[in-house]
Amino acid sequence: MKILVLNCGSSSFKYQLIDMNGEVVLAKGLVERIGIGGSKIKHVKTGIEPVSREVDFSNHTVAIKYVLDMLTDPEYGVLKNLSELSAVGHRIVHGGEKFTKSVLVTPEVISAIEEVIPLAPLHNPANIQGVRALMEVLPNTPNVVVFDTAFHQTMPPKAYMYGIQYKYYEEDRVRRYGFHGTSHFYVANRAAEILGKPIESLKIVTCHLGNGSSITAVDDGKSVDTSLGYGTAEGIIMGTRSGNLDPSVMVFLMEKLKDPKLVNEEVQKKSGLQGISGISSDLRDIEKAAEDGNERAKLAQDMLVYDVKKYIGSYSAGMGGIDALVFTAGIGENGISFREEVCKGLEFMGIKIDSEKNKVRGQEVVFSTPDSRVAVMVIPTDEEMVIARDTKRCCGA
Repeated sequence: MKILVLNCGSSSFKYQLIDMNGEVVLAKGLVERIGIGGSKIKHVKTGIEPVSREVDFSNHTVAIKYVLDMLTDPEYGVLKNLSELSAVGHRIVHGGEKFTKSVLVTPEVISAIEEVIPLAPLHNPANIQGVRALMEVLPNTPNVVVFDTAFHQTMPPKAYMYGIQYKYYEEDRVRRYGFHGTSHFYVANRAAEILGKPIESLKIVTCHLGNGSSITAVDDGKSVDTSLGYGTAEGIIMGTRSGNLDPSVMVFLMEKLKDPKLVNEEVQKKSGLQGISGISSDLRDIEKAAEDGNERAKLAQDMLVYDVKKYIGSYSAGMGGIDALVFTAGIGENGISFREEVCKGLEFMGIKIDSEKNKVRGQEVVFSTPDSRVAVMVIPTDEEMVIARDTKRCCGA
């Protein structure tokens, strides 16, 4: 069974073709700048050199047709014809409270996704574009949608409710939804596999740390709390996002900037590591500047480490313990010194690390010591594989 996984943005999309017999990635690629000029594709067939081309992609349908042609190309393709493609799995950012698991696409499902567009106005419309484009190009191929928010729908009300009038939940569904659920699900389950224990017996804190970040408490295999909330700026400071703010700060920004759009831009695109350091949203640049004596860069670095530590501690307390701590995504998988700084001072929780084992980037490793009460590990995330597996399950294969 061969499954195409699509992750569509407003002007770009990533794709992978996975043979579920052995879960082997046959090809993958990235299409950028759709509909805005200078569009291009980078396509990688496993085992050969990548091919990059500049192609005029006026819309997602045109781009997807081109990708399908690449996948069946005699030189760069991996399919004899499109009849070998069993199904397509799509990443959808927000499913609201309507979707607690992945589902086959129907007209009713698309309507339900459209209903929650106000909760993810930048993401869901782009995600739906990909679904519609694929349905147009391959009308007889099953499509499955996999939601970033679905894993977090197991949170109890005490974790997902905000302390504002209850009517805003009843009337407008204002609550914590959480994001990166596909990633948290994958690394939590992979951690259980590595430890050789049933996930139902473990209390795990998963740290998905990149330009956008979230930390999740996983108890009994279920998400019981997570740092991102109604939107994507809550929690720890991120590349350009503020993290937690006193509501009074938002009132201040409203009075100063006079425009909700400017306030949103401020907390989403001009804050976080970028806003504090004044240098970059990339932790690598900030670490280098901090080493060179830049005080604001050092402050940004310290704030991020401190934020992550606080969430690890609070989620461990909320679950009544912790068995495993997992780092994933760009910073989590590659930030050697960052991971070490986060773990410093957590010895009281039973966390002990081996600094030599920690010196890896983008590889699975358990870098806690044998006598550590908590297993500390790096697990590269694989959201595409989760989407492919869910697609296979939804298709009854």
